[in-house]
Amino acid sequence: MGEWLDTWLHEYKKPSVRPLTFDSYEALVRCHIKATIGHIPLQDLRPEHLQRLYNDKRKAGLSPRTVRYIHAVVHGGLEQAMKSQLVVRNVSEATILPSDVKREMHPLSLDQVRQLLSAIGQDRLFPAIWLELGTGLRRGELLALRWQHVDLEMGLLQVKQSLERVKNHEATGDDRKTRLLLQEPKTALSRRTIPIPEDIVEELKRHKARQAQEKLLLGQAYQDHGLVFSLPDGKPLEPRNFTRHFDWMLKQAGLPHIRFHDARHTFATLMLELGESPKTVQTLLGHSKIAMTLDIYSHVSLDLEKRAAARLNAVLREKNHIGGVART
Repeated sequence: MGEWLDTWLHEYKKPSVRPLTFDSYEALVRCHIKATIGHIPLQDLRPEHLQRLYNDKRKAGLSPRTVRYIHAVVHGGLEQAMKSQLVVRNVSEATILPSDVKREMHPLSLDQVRQLLSAIGQDRLFPAIWLELGTGLRRGELLALRWQHVDLEMGLLQVKQSLERVKNHEATGDDRKTRLLLQEPKTALSRRTIPIPEDIVEELKRHKARQAQEKLLLGQAYQDHGLVFSLPDGKPLEPRNFTRHFDWMLKQAGLPHIRFHDARHTFATLMLELGESPKTVQTLLGHSKIAMTLDIYSHVSLDLEKRAAARLNAVLREKNHIGGVART
C-alpha cells in the first residue's frame, strides 16, 4: 500500500495539483498512512484496516476533519489503483467516517472593523488590512497582488496569483527546505475581477507613492517584484509573519483574536448584512460552490430574517390600519 501511494502521489497527483496541495497529501501519506498500513499489500487491504486507522487517529486526538482528509487521500489512491486494474474495488468506500465538525467563524462586527482600522492607521501594512476587509481576498491572493493587476482609475483588481510557502523538493545541502512560490489561484473561479471601494482606492494611491519613496531610498538594493504589499526592500511578505502582524494589530485595537481567514469572512458577512445576494458574494470571494457562501450566510441569516420580518410588518401595518380598522 505504501509503495503504491508513493507512486500515485508522484506520478498521478504531483503533475495535476498545486505544490501546496501536493505537500499536504505527501505529509498525510508519510505521517499517518504509511506508518500504519503502508506494509499491507495493496490487494490484501480490507475495510477493517482503514476503519481501524481512522478510529485510532481519532483516539490519538486528530480532528474529524483531518481524519476525513486522510480518507480522501486513501480513497483517491485506491480509485487510481482500480483504474490501473491493481484492485477490483475501492475498499475505502466501506468505511464510516467521523462527522465533520464545522470550524466556528468569528467575523468582526462593523463597529469592530472601524475600531481596528482606527487603531492601525499609522501602520505600514494598514492599506493591506483595509483592502482585505474591503474585498475578502484570500491571504495568498492579497500577498501576491501586483500593481499591474490593479486599476486605480477604474477601481478594480484582478486575482491572478497566490503566494504560498511550499516544500522545496529540489533542496540539497544547505538549501532551505521550503520556499515562497507565486502560483495559480486555487480554482478557475478564483481568477476573478473585484471592485475596490472608493476610499480604499485613494489609500492605495497614497501607499503606492510611499512605496516609490522606498524604492528611491534603497536604489539598486530594492528588489522590485511589482508587488502591492511587500517588505521595505521589495521582497515578498512571509505569509506567516504577515498573519502574526495581523494578530498584533488586533491586540493594538483591543479586539479578540481571530484567524486571518476570519477577515475574509468579515467581508462576506458585511456584504450579506448589507443585502447583497449570496450569489454575488460567492463571485466576489471566488468560492467554487455556493454552499461555501451559504455556510457563511447561515451565520448571519437570523439577523437578516428579523430585519425582513420587521420590514414586512411595517408594510402590512399601514399606519396601524389592518383590514380598514384602526388597531391600538
